[in-house]
Amino acid sequence: MSSMSAGTNLVVPVVLWGKTAPTHCISCVFLSRDQRTLVTGCYDGQICLWQVDPDTLKMTPRCLLVGHTAPVLCLSKASIVLDNNFIVSSSESGEMCTWDLVDGKCREVVKLPYIHTSIQAYHMCGCDDVRLFCNGYYAEVLVMDPFSLEIVFTLASRVNPDWISALHVLRPAKRKDDVVLGLTTTGTVKVWTLFGQETKNSEPFYENESKQIRCLNALSMTCCAYNQRTVLIVCSKYWQIYDAGDFSVLCSVISPRGERWLGGDFLAADRVVVWSDEGRGYMYKLPANKLKGKMVSSIADSKDFHSKSVENDNPFLYCLLAVPSDKPLSCPPAMRYHVVSRQGKMYKYLIRGDSEGCVLVWNIPEVTNGQLAQIKQEDFAKPPAIPPTVLTSLVKAWAEMKPPPVGILDQLDSGDQPGVRLTASIYLPQQSRLVVGREDGSVIIVPATQTVMLQLLHGKHQQYDDWPPHQLLLGHAGRVNCLLYPHHLHQRYEKSHLVSGGVDFAVCLWDLYSGTLLHRFCVHAGEITQLLVPPNSCSQRIQKCVCSIASDHSVTLLGLTERKCVVLASRHLFPVVTIKWRPLDDFMIVGCSDGTVYVWQMETGHLDRVLHGISAEEVLYACDENPAASSSGDVGLANPAVHFFRGLRHRNLSAIRHATQRGLHQLQQLHHATNPDGSDQQKSRALPLMIQGLRTNPKDPESHILVFDIEALIVQLLTEEYSTMSPGTLEAQGLINQAEYQKVAALTQSASPDAHKKIADFFGRVKDKAGDLERTLKEKDRHGILAKMKEGAENVQTKLQAHAEIVGFKPIQVDGKGNEVGDQGGRKVRGLETNTTMEIAQLLLSLLHAWGMDPDLDRVCEGKLGLLRPMVPVSFGVLSKGGYMSLLLPTWQAKCANELDAEKPANTSGSANSLEADLPVELVRLERLTRLFTARTHWELSTTLTSNHLLAIIAMANTLMSMNNATFIPEQERTRKLHRQSTRTALNWATKAEEENEDLFTAQQAQIKQGWSLLATLHCVLLPDKVVQAGSKNFKRPQVEMMARRWQHQCLEVREAAQALLLAELGRLGPKGRKALVDSWAQFLPSYSSADTLGFPPGTPQPSSQMLTVPSAQQGGSSQQTLSSGQQGSNGSAPGHQTEQPQHEDEDDDEEEGTEEYCVRKPWSVAELKRKQTTAVVLLGVIGAEFGQDVSDGSTRRRASEDQRRKSSVVEGFGIGNNNLARLTSLALTHLLLAAPSSRLPAHTPLRRAAIDLIGRGFTVWEPYLDVSKVLLGLLELCCEADKLMPSMTYGLPLTPAADSCRTARHALTLIATARPAAFITTMAREVARYNTLQQNAQALNVNLSNSVLHRAKPEILRGVELLIDKMQNEMADLLVEVVDIVLHCLDPGHLKVKGLAEVFPAICRFNQVSHCPSTRRIAVGAKNGQVALYELRSQKCQMIHAHGAAITANTFSPDGKYLSTYSCHENRLSFWQTSTGMFGLGNSQTRCIKSYSTAPIADVSRLNPMRLARLIWINNRTVSLMLADGSETRFNV
Repeated sequence: MSSMSAGTNLVVPVVLWGKTAPTHCISCVFLSRDQRTLVTGCYDGQICLWQVDPDTLKMTPRCLLVGHTAPVLCLSKASIVLDNNFIVSSSESGEMCTWDLVDGKCREVVKLPYIHTSIQAYHMCGCDDVRLFCNGYYAEVLVMDPFSLEIVFTLASRVNPDWISALHVLRPAKRKDDVVLGLTTTGTVKVWTLFGQETKNSEPFYENESKQIRCLNALSMTCCAYNQRTVLIVCSKYWQIYDAGDFSVLCSVISPRGERWLGGDFLAADRVVVWSDEGRGYMYKLPANKLKGKMVSSIADSKDFHSKSVENDNPFLYCLLAVPSDKPLSCPPAMRYHVVSRQGKMYKYLIRGDSEGCVLVWNIPEVTNGQLAQIKQEDFAKPPAIPPTVLTSLVKAWAEMKPPPVGILDQLDSGDQPGVRLTASIYLPQQSRLVVGREDGSVIIVPATQTVMLQLLHGKHQQYDDWPPHQLLLGHAGRVNCLLYPHHLHQRYEKSHLVSGGVDFAVCLWDLYSGTLLHRFCVHAGEITQLLVPPNSCSQRIQKCVCSIASDHSVTLLGLTERKCVVLASRHLFPVVTIKWRPLDDFMIVGCSDGTVYVWQMETGHLDRVLHGISAEEVLYACDENPAASSSGDVGLANPAVHFFRGLRHRNLSAIRHATQRGLHQLQQLHHATNPDGSDQQKSRALPLMIQGLRTNPKDPESHILVFDIEALIVQLLTEEYSTMSPGTLEAQGLINQAEYQKVAALTQSASPDAHKKIADFFGRVKDKAGDLERTLKEKDRHGILAKMKEGAENVQTKLQAHAEIVGFKPIQVDGKGNEVGDQGGRKVRGLETNTTMEIAQLLLSLLHAWGMDPDLDRVCEGKLGLLRPMVPVSFGVLSKGGYMSLLLPTWQAKCANELDAEKPANTSGSANSLEADLPVELVRLERLTRLFTARTHWELSTTLTSNHLLAIIAMANTLMSMNNATFIPEQERTRKLHRQSTRTALNWATKAEEENEDLFTAQQAQIKQGWSLLATLHCVLLPDKVVQAGSKNFKRPQVEMMARRWQHQCLEVREAAQALLLAELGRLGPKGRKALVDSWAQFLPSYSSADTLGFPPGTPQPSSQMLTVPSAQQGGSSQQTLSSGQQGSNGSAPGHQTEQPQHEDEDDDEEEGTEEYCVRKPWSVAELKRKQTTAVVLLGVIGAEFGQDVSDGSTRRRASEDQRRKSSVVEGFGIGNNNLARLTSLALTHLLLAAPSSRLPAHTPLRRAAIDLIGRGFTVWEPYLDVSKVLLGLLELCCEADKLMPSMTYGLPLTPAADSCRTARHALTLIATARPAAFITTMAREVARYNTLQQNAQALNVNLSNSVLHRAKPEILRGVELLIDKMQNEMADLLVEVVDIVLHCLDPGHLKVKGLAEVFPAICRFNQVSHCPSTRRIAVGAKNGQVALYELRSQKCQMIHAHGAAITANTFSPDGKYLSTYSCHENRLSFWQTSTGMFGLGNSQTRCIKSYSTAPIADVSRLNPMRLARLIWINNRTVSLMLADGSETRFNV
């Protein structure tokens, strides 16, 4: 499973369970408090959740939780809140896990060096929720927090410390403290008293009293809830009742013959139920004269009490809970007693889960004293027995399914007999093939996506006989145990080699392509259990080997090329559990189950030494460390054990702790043996589809999990799409803005002829050739955007080459009539193979689409887009923390079936059409179930599934929409490829026919794009209302937080899908819902002190004392929790969490629970608090940016009881009226934008990108609280790291984080500039002015200006200005002087020497108020206030002249540059100005008005468009003509 743990990756698992139910040998049971869920843990480490109907107790297996690697020993509730559906499980290897019962996600997981045998959840006084009291194979009692799984404190013993075998926590009547009773294995009772003040940094608490009693190895201890003086202690041979006062024995009962007691509990003050390992319950009445305490009516006299026991002093067995014809159990069952109250009545249940996977429930009857007396009189030989009220099992649930659940190779089974069992499987992603080994020794190879389609989807393929075609490899006698495809793990192996190991002691080497057996290695003397590959740094010879392990405890290295056994390591006395490598020392290190370690030399095959005990542990431990250590200097050549022993001195404790964790569970985990340098073994590249075999028990046949990785799939689709385009095409489709960027950038660099040549060269090189693509991109790709575009993009050539090699391996094309094309070997090269990436996408979308919501869209999906309808309800899964998974079982559909039956009578009246009548009932029913599933039940499973699936569909639909004519219909796919080739070869259309063809193609493409768009809209916007219309009572909404966390996901398509979904969901909530959401999240908004965001230009290190304070509501008012932004102290994280803080990139998506009610719980750990803060920033940022103006001051005032200090940060909304929330949010966003990169907040993370994006989107809301110039400079800073290859916002492939930040920042700048053009321009002009002053004094101040942002970001600033002039001419006209300031700052002066302004930066010359005189190298700009700014380009000075009393409409220089004419239409004046210089151009120049004319007033109407108002044109050096918008023209002379 380890290969599948994914961080924020969007992953959709689908399970094909097969016809056999998984083995479920139950080791513990638990019933949730609302009796809706029964949880069973088993000896193989899985946990099964059963859906229970509280009234009838009918149970349906709902899902399987996979993740523990050892038997599950304890299950416990995690909260006293009734609808808080969390449980904690703990396994024999020390793993503990908190699960969410609703969607089966693992919320938290830790691995402790402690193994618990029992966990009691208890609500201590002074705590807001339960604590877990754990005891087990260690001498303390650990008190843990159920959500963070941290140890809160420990209870230790002073007297005779020993393992605690039984534990009970209670609160004595009328007292405020809690009492913990513990009983050690050697029979010492201990009492601890807790007052609720205990915390984790205090010393361990020692017992208050302790007393030795004669009771060894007790299994359980329970105090009577009805009378606290009575204590029941159960040992395997007898159970006893004690008096809690002095722990004296009151009575005792020995177990029935051949049975052992397992546990017991009180039914009433004088009744107990005790159960035995045969799975029976015994109900006893206790002798009243023995019991003490107020509750017991007849309190015996104390002198009586110690007298000899009389006959009736013994407990009386009055009833038996037994299964009528029970066959003996192979191991003791798990039993648990539950008391539940429903509708005011108390129900008592005894629940049993046994080794056969059966669950039984007895409803324990209330027997009155009268009835007891009757039973006593009757004097039975045997007391009356009560059968269980419920008996069910996984096998039974499986058997009830007609037709049975589908498996991945069902097409090979004949009829109804169970087919040959599948025992091993491996998926070959490059060829998209599945290799399956079976019970009978055959190995089958089949195209993976096609075989899955056959099982799950309707379509033409259902009619073909032998589809998909498969290869059969015969060579093993008996079961195939394991398969290995070495090339997938490392490139050094042959592409065609496949290795299989069987029960017949043989390892076979196959040629995949021809299907022939190349060699049989028969060197083992036991069945082969495992195959691995040695790490990459071994010697040449060993690199060509694979390593095989067999049940005779031997390990071999088999040379695949030399076809012989290189090393046979076979003297191990115990089964092999780990294999480690020390390639540099040429050692293979084998660890056995008894803890011994054998060190073998690989070249010679000699056994170097055998180690035991702690030194053995050390050796294994040292292998996990950095291999570089072993090759370093002085001891490199010496005996390698020196390292190990040196380690022994330093790391003693860690090694010992390590030893305790190493249990037998490693038997199952052998193949996760991590090699220190074997990191290259698992390919890092994510694959769009992985298929894993899943076996819950070694004797089960395999089920299969398909794991679709949405991001990888999108990347692969787009890579294939873009790889056929040249840069020119990319540019034309708006995917990169390279040309535009080059143009702007050229202006900011000096205009050497050399640069011109470069640019010309560049455009010359953008030829329409796909071959050039790689080269051009590589040259331009300095920062490696594309290099890091995930290795997905193998270039076209290597792809084709690979195809040619695999060709024998491609699915054989089937033409319409079902005849196979190509000979049986499939060797024939087809021009167009099926595209496996498209097939994976087709399969995924067909499974996820909400069929039946919109019949018209369904027709489009089937007809135009090529999706296929599912045939069976799909078993989805959820992947959560640490690769733990929850998988839906196929049997939960029985629940839906019941609903179907309830609906049936209505529609069977006469509507059963002829088609249904012809089909078998089971199929009709399955079809109905499937339709109910896709339209409704699919969306009622859990919020996580809904969110993940909607995100996946929308992201995929958008990707396919952006692609060229992408559909899943084979013929269209073919034309699309041919069309692609033809457009590349000939761009000039030869004939009319071709042109028509092209039109047809375009029309078809439009339809297809519309189809994808409709699909995305349905799932993004319409789905919730439609599901509810379809009659759904409990539609699970998509989760707001989950989308917020993906607001800036690294995959653009997923990012856009998340944004669209989040906005749709927020819109649907309406103002009230958003208000509630804001209120619940506002408490997590990190409040950065204002010092953080002030006064530190981005780049200066910030003071480390900065504190991040989080106002969090706690019981006693508001305590300010502080997290320093440095690394947190050692007490800030639990012992289990002392690893480094997780990077933002791969944070898990653990969402909140009840999103509907917004009960955002208090964070339970530092990591979670951090996660909550990031979510809060993004969520509030989005709500503020998109709905900022409407979250008004709701009338809902907070409860007055809340502490005053808290009130200061009470959140009403983002309205102008209350600015607090907007202020805090904007502070947090700017902090994220400007904070210097640190280990805590690296330079480019999705969180930073989200902040950048939100500042841009909501700039109008945040503006009052921002330091605008800081923000703009911060954004520009990010833009200047821009790669010259400009991917636009629509470019789909993932970029490097830096390029992504740059793209987002650039987008944000555009948004800010267009939203508040004036603010943008004035701020930039102010910064330019500051830059210029610095520049004049640069020498004196000793500053390097080329590092300044304003210098580096010139192209970006220029682009912004050009955009604004383009989009917002009128606003720019008002700020012309500032605009020209900025433009002149950005342009390189050299350009204006040789060319006019109109040529260099044409945009600015649209304004009639700007004029450039090349001869005198001056620029004049008329401002709104009637002034004219004269720029001297030679001396880089600027002077202002008061020219007119109103805004200047136009101005121009005369051709010879002597005069400047200015005109203001508001003042109706036209003036001429002359600049006189001193002698020989020395001294100050003066500009004065030499003539002024009054002009005719202009009609008001024409003033509406100031841009077209008037122009001044010099006819010769002395005459200027004033041309008005209405066409009139007046001439004036100087």
